[in-house]
Amino acid sequence: MGEKPNLKKSVTKVIPFAQNGDYFYQKGIRAYRKRDLYKARKWLQRAEDLKPSDASIMCQLAIVLTELGDYQRSNELLMDIVENLEPEMHDCHYFLANNYAYLGLFQESRKHAEEYLTVEPDGEFVEDTEDLMDLLSIETDEPEDYVFGQDHLIVMQEQARNLLEKGQLDEALELLEEIIEEYPQFWSAYNNLALAYFYKGNLTEARDVLEDVLDKNPGNLHALCNLLVFYHYENNLDEMKVLAARLEKVTPILVEHRYKLGATFGLIGRHDLAYKWLRSLQRNGFQGDGTFFFWLANAAYHTERYQVAEQAWAKVLEMNPEKAGTEPWKQKDEVNLELEEAEQLFKIFTLSFSKKTTIKNVLDQPYASSSVRDFAMAALLKKKDVPLSITNGYEIASLLKLHSTDQALKEWFILFARAQKEAVSFTNASAWASAFDYVWSKNNGYRAKQKELAEQYNVSVSTLRKYAKKVEDLMDTTP
Repeated sequence: MGEKPNLKKSVTKVIPFAQNGDYFYQKGIRAYRKRDLYKARKWLQRAEDLKPSDASIMCQLAIVLTELGDYQRSNELLMDIVENLEPEMHDCHYFLANNYAYLGLFQESRKHAEEYLTVEPDGEFVEDTEDLMDLLSIETDEPEDYVFGQDHLIVMQEQARNLLEKGQLDEALELLEEIIEEYPQFWSAYNNLALAYFYKGNLTEARDVLEDVLDKNPGNLHALCNLLVFYHYENNLDEMKVLAARLEKVTPILVEHRYKLGATFGLIGRHDLAYKWLRSLQRNGFQGDGTFFFWLANAAYHTERYQVAEQAWAKVLEMNPEKAGTEPWKQKDEVNLELEEAEQLFKIFTLSFSKKTTIKNVLDQPYASSSVRDFAMAALLKKKDVPLSITNGYEIASLLKLHSTDQALKEWFILFARAQKEAVSFTNASAWASAFDYVWSKNNGYRAKQKELAEQYNVSVSTLRKYAKKVEDLMDTTP
């Protein structure tokens, strides 16, 4: 006889595992205790997404953001707690007092410090708060009305900057106009006003604001840098060359100005000058953010400082792990490059129909090609001075969005990206749209009747057939 079978049953132990808000909160706390602040922020933000009204999670995230230097976002969370979620969480006033002190808003800092001492006379942070009050009494030797005015101005400016970052452009414009009316020589508000107009696509108004600044405050570096960026996006090469040559001769003293100059040169492709200013800041101990290290890595790579580029990119990934795979030196073959272009084109096209579009974020991203940048300028900023093929391509996509499928629309952008290298103008958008819809439907097993599609796109059947041949010829050139 053979061996007796082993009748002992194996038992699999099932461990319930739920990645809920509390789970990520605990992970964030553990990372914070290990002083891994970037991981702590990542896990706590995940916890906040899952439990957006949990005051404990928000408070801990605010503490981490403070240590990372993001005082504005930290304050937003803390104010949400004390105003809406958990007014009895009085420790938030101590954290707010510290944040405002770091920002130089001493009047705001004193207000929250006094509030904490009033509501928590025996609280955990009483001694620290009293020390802070002593420091504030030294720092604020100006008359109280003067200090309050300065605090009020900076708070308004931070609110306006935050609105710009979120793409709430109409609200930002209204607030910036109010700031300028109250403080007519506060040039930072003018520069942000110009950016707000630019993001809305009002390029003439944007330039007018900058020219007003430069007329009243000649040499304003932020205004000059913003103007250079505007010329770059408009592809105004002559004006860009003249202004870039002027800025090459500038030697700023302030850290803020060196950073602005370096990032601006990086954006327009002057990597030598971008590296000069950004690297000098790093050597002098400047603790930059993810954007700073992105531009430093980009400039270092394009000037063949590969070790510096890799070190800077490691910092980018430490702060923004989702950037993995987007290194400036990552090579792409022709097929992958066209697919990336098509993906960006489709994203831009979709955003052009959204009222929640944050145009700033779209404009700040590195584009796969100049054609994609031109498409963004036309679709999002309604810029007229772009190649005809760009505006026609957008019109064809709009017709496909109306009459065809999402998948057909996505694949149109693959063909469109390829066609930009073939100098195809795409005149007669209705003919191209109907022909592409017909060829795509036929190739993908859908019922495709020429007569029906011709009527749908308001073209003749003979025109559809003629352009279908053009579509097929173009497809045959696609690698």
